[in-house]
Amino acid sequence: MASLLGTSSSAIWASPSLSSSSSTPSTSPICFRPGKLFGSKLNAGIQIRPKKNRSPYHVSVVNVATEINSTEQVGKFDSKKSARPVYPFAAIVGQDEMKLCLLLNVIDPKIGGVMIMGDRGTGKSTTVRSLVDLLPEINVVAGDPYNSDPIDPEFMGVEVRERVEKGEKVPVIATKINMVDLPLGATEDRVCGTIDIEKALTEGVKAFEPGLLAKANRGILYVDEVNLLDDHLVDVLLDSAASGWNTVEREGISISHPARFILIGSGNPEEGELRPQLLDRFGMHAQVGTVRDADLRVKIVEERARFDSDPKDFRETYKTEQDKLQDQISTARANLSSVQIDRELKVKISRVCSELNVDGLRGDIVTNRAAKALAALKGKDRVTPDDVATVIPNCLRHRLRKDPLESIDSGVLVSEKFAEIFS
Repeated sequence: MASLLGTSSSAIWASPSLSSSSSTPSTSPICFRPGKLFGSKLNAGIQIRPKKNRSPYHVSVVNVATEINSTEQVGKFDSKKSARPVYPFAAIVGQDEMKLCLLLNVIDPKIGGVMIMGDRGTGKSTTVRSLVDLLPEINVVAGDPYNSDPIDPEFMGVEVRERVEKGEKVPVIATKINMVDLPLGATEDRVCGTIDIEKALTEGVKAFEPGLLAKANRGILYVDEVNLLDDHLVDVLLDSAASGWNTVEREGISISHPARFILIGSGNPEEGELRPQLLDRFGMHAQVGTVRDADLRVKIVEERARFDSDPKDFRETYKTEQDKLQDQISTARANLSSVQIDRELKVKISRVCSELNVDGLRGDIVTNRAAKALAALKGKDRVTPDDVATVIPNCLRHRLRKDPLESIDSGVLVSEKFAEIFS
């Protein structure tokens, strides 16, 4: 029995009435209690119920790790010290197109995310994860698992909305925008969340354990190698991205919560194409290539070597640039609503989309939003044709119909059509 359960993570207690006099309840290996079960509220609890005409004593095995005081854990583990060091965004050499697309999505999350495709080893994942240091703070309802907005009903969970409608004052805290990694091997329950059926049946309460989509609400959901993601998880992402809500249906019980996030994906086109339905959900598309300039390659190698040898010192050297960029993003987010775009520019953008046979209107909407975000990033209050020229290839490149005989890059086709109409 002991060898089966192990001794490192579990303990079995004993009742003084049934154990030897030399043993104590805190150290004895077995616990018997008549007519009562222990460990039902502890994680990893194992309960063995007696059958009819057998002893009324019950055996309970509990995980001792769950009883460690949380304050002791905080004292032992400092999250900042134990966290994995992140490569600074300002230290990324080259890849300006990818960096611009990421920054524009942070400024205006309604752009709809970015898909980054390119060769292996070009810094796609490193760049995305380095964005964490630049993410601004947002106000959320304290203790809410969905990062509900205390003001905007569109970003509120059901419970928070009910409390606000009753006139109840909800506690508010400021926290950084979340970046959630979606692993390729994640299960659907881990992504969507799951319902505690036992609690629902015994107590009549909808006990919901939130998943990654709940954590990513009002934040960023990053999928590395997104073109290798299982189809059933792709369907889940499509549904949440389309409606902005995640609905979990289990055993006749339905629970919904907001799931509005910036979807960022990266991948290598050699490993397979992405489904058109999911590709269209990405607001922008960045094409990343291998750096060919020898001096730049040497600089990248040297910078990476410096970071690997002393991450803390390396991050300090870029702290000033990081702070400046973070202030620039915060200012752009604050001024975004005041940026104007002339109707003439809007008409020309729609003409480009129409003449390129872009399906739907997402291309028009995203191009307008991205151009305004770029103007805000530059500190301007009005969009210019140069702003549109910068972002329109990234907004329309992945929306063009594929021609297997076409050898010209789709981004070049968009730029040529833009030059033709805007001239």
